[in-house]
Amino acid sequence: MAFGVKKAELKEWKAKVKQGEIAFLTHFWLDDRFPGCDTVTKVGCSDLNKLKAWGKQYGLEPGWIHNDPRFPHFDLFGDRQLRILKEEGYWDHIHRFQLQKK
Repeated sequence: MAFGVKKAELKEWKAKVKQGEIAFLTHFWLDDRFPGCDTVTKVGCSDLNKLKAWGKQYGLEPGWIHNDPRFPHFDLFGDRQLRILKEEGYWDHIHRFQLQKK
């Protein structure tokens, strides 16, 4: 279940993904399969080669891509999520979702 994301943010993320840009969307998220994780950052791009190359620099395996036909993306959780958001300069996501306090 996803929550804490505004419609305009989701619309912008989808547009960027469709345009072949690397796009970030962080939101609150609960899933029993991932205990202790209450946020996720989706990093999407419709250009799969570009998305794979982006992920490679962070040690993300191509097989970890959620191959949604319209919005392919990596899901980032926990320490990896925080590290990548810091390296990419997404401090607004870090502060908004209080990721450094976890």
